[in-house]
Amino acid sequence: MNLSNAAVKSSLAWTPVCAEADLVAQSGVVVWHDGAQVALFHVPGAETELYAVDNHDPRSGANVIGRGLIGSLQGELVVAAPLYKQHFRLRDGRCLEDEGQALRVWPVRLHEGRVEIGG
Repeated sequence: MNLSNAAVKSSLAWTPVCAEADLVAQSGVVVWHDGAQVALFHVPGAETELYAVDNHDPRSGANVIGRGLIGSLQGELVVAAPLYKQHFRLRDGRCLEDEGQALRVWPVRLHEGRVEIGG
């Protein structure tokens, strides 16, 4: 994380959404945050180990992204949507196959054994 990202993260209001123990490595966990279903992905060993993206698949309209498979495609860490298999970058939510599709992303952190989403 560079200094500008650190400054932004420190100025956010953080909301706890689950315990760190609720996370499953290389898999998704879905939480409710501020009226939205958010898929949390824990990827140990990645540059950023925790990602928070919209659970709502823009192509199918189903809330299934948290069930997607994590992988690497074109040098990017991605989640594959379960129904139509499009790939979304975890860092920014952009779809690799269709520039018109994207997932909302949230700042997320681990703090004192809790997963927190910034807003």
